[in-house]
Amino acid sequence: MDALDLTLVIDIGKSNAKLLLFDAGGAVLEQHSRANASVTAALGYPALDVQGLAQWMQTTLRGCANARRCGHVIASTHGAALVALDGAGLAWEPLDYEFELALDGAAAQDFAAGCDFRETLSPDLPGGLNAARQLWWLQNTHPAAWRRTRCLMPYAQYWAWLLSGVASSERSALGCHSHLWNPHRGTFSSLAVARGWAPLFAPLRWAHERLGPVRADVAHRWGLPPAAQVHVGVHDSNACLARYLYLLRQDRQRQSGPALTLVTSGTWTVLMAPGASASHLVAHQDMLANVDVMGRITPTARFMGGREFACLLDGASADAADGADVADLQALIDGQLHALPSFAPQGGPFAARQGFVLRQGQRLTTPLAQALTARQRAALAAMYCAQMSCWSICALWNAPGMAGTPDVPGVAGTADAPGAGTVIVEGPLARNRNYLLALQALLPGAVCHTNADSVEGTAKGAWGLVHVAHAALLEPLARVPLPGIAAYHRHWLQALNFS
Repeated sequence: MDALDLTLVIDIGKSNAKLLLFDAGGAVLEQHSRANASVTAALGYPALDVQGLAQWMQTTLRGCANARRCGHVIASTHGAALVALDGAGLAWEPLDYEFELALDGAAAQDFAAGCDFRETLSPDLPGGLNAARQLWWLQNTHPAAWRRTRCLMPYAQYWAWLLSGVASSERSALGCHSHLWNPHRGTFSSLAVARGWAPLFAPLRWAHERLGPVRADVAHRWGLPPAAQVHVGVHDSNACLARYLYLLRQDRQRQSGPALTLVTSGTWTVLMAPGASASHLVAHQDMLANVDVMGRITPTARFMGGREFACLLDGASADAADGADVADLQALIDGQLHALPSFAPQGGPFAARQGFVLRQGQRLTTPLAQALTARQRAALAAMYCAQMSCWSICALWNAPGMAGTPDVPGVAGTADAPGAGTVIVEGPLARNRNYLLALQALLPGAVCHTNADSVEGTAKGAWGLVHVAHAALLEPLARVPLPGIAAYHRHWLQALNFS
């Protein structure tokens, strides 16, 4: 009989899904991935491809000899995703949060009236990014499907249910800009109670908890051992954060140490500042409170960095400006080449604005691929994301320089606030040298790090929830002079304020 010494992490992001097999020391023994895209539901709306993902997982694991060594399984998934069950399976297919949910005037007003930012610390977001809006829309537009609903759960817990047969809900997913959760009280929101949704949610469990073994029939079909223990699972950004804050303590006390901002990157760039004051959050700038795996308020800012980066690349390779030195970044500064937000249709502090590029104060009117070289586009994309990250960090920690310019945090050009002390970058941006060099130069009062682990933080964080997270290996960023970057950033902020 095989030793059950491996942990399977199901890591489902908005654009990609992964299966990772970790050994007991946290090294990845095997990894498989596939693109993740929405499908059309039987009811006609864009839905998450749960059937396709399940089939891919089953086929992949059945062909994987190491799957028979799995002793634990845990899922980490993107937020703003809920699954509804009837007595036998899916009551209706889970909505893709990028679907532009069309509420009529009265319904839209009723929904808005039920959402109190002061209670939920969740802003009103486009599409279905507020999970409560998905429920409201489905309940009003497909009443027959809604009547089939017997149980609701977040996305990560759906995969735990599929494997174990045990339904659960989890705080970090419910508290993910959903309007469903009151993070001050650690209970469902007034809206969720008033609409009758709260009683439909599966029982609350902690992310690390064991639900029980894999169902025998699933174990047979998926090639997993029936003794493998299934854990509740977690919201992906909070899995990342858990690596630094969570030691499976029951005292639920926040750990001491320097103030921290975690930058997780992917389709979204999510900046989380445990210990910052929630009073600094500004709803219309896509600032919100996440809830960590222990149920604690975590001030957060976001922008759709992965999509915006790709837009600014306009076909160039991300490493076209390889960052071996700072010449490409310095050329942006010296040439006053700026990218002003926003370049993605959803989320972020400037989502209502249409992005554009300035050169010497003049807007570029031709496509970027014609106006700029591949090296310029790659450097500009990195600089843009660094500036947006700097803006967000300043906003979260209420950095000096904001007085009189409430819409332009950090107008002084740097983050002098004590709270900016430690910044950790995870995900694809942690491998982009130009982004890292620019971020550290923009934050001279902070000590910026990347995680030296070769495994991305969401998957490794989920593994750590099962095994009591090992200390992360951090590497400090180099401090490389970029003459003129403070003035460059000040010009960017001023253009942002008056554009």
